[in-house]
Amino acid sequence: MKKSSLTENIVYNDSKPLITVLFETETTKEIRIAMKKNQVMKEHKTSFPITVEIFEGAIDFGVEGTVHKIVKGDLVSLEASIPHDLAATENSIVRLTLSKLDTVDRVVKVSES
Repeated sequence: MKKSSLTENIVYNDSKPLITVLFETETTKEIRIAMKKNQVMKEHKTSFPITVEIFEGAIDFGVEGTVHKIVKGDLVSLEASIPHDLAATENSIVRLTLSKLDTVDRVVKVSES
């Protein structure tokens, strides 16, 4: 069994979204993204499917040029190679599920651009 918390030791970085690895399983990597209001993750895509959960807050989630408002409790899944971006409309905690084959470094680089 593995256990982690989406809310424990939460920190909002003033300059960029903060990426934290919660844990890895045999097939996935579970990531927390803490975003302050108005922070963005510019358009990007991945080579593997992803799942995004809004645990707290609200995000404008752009998918191929269309903005979807997703809020606390919403789940989104995307297939590989679909361009998407995130913009926090309030302080938000995002849970990102990556394929084990994907890299956390890729997510960190997106948060820094």
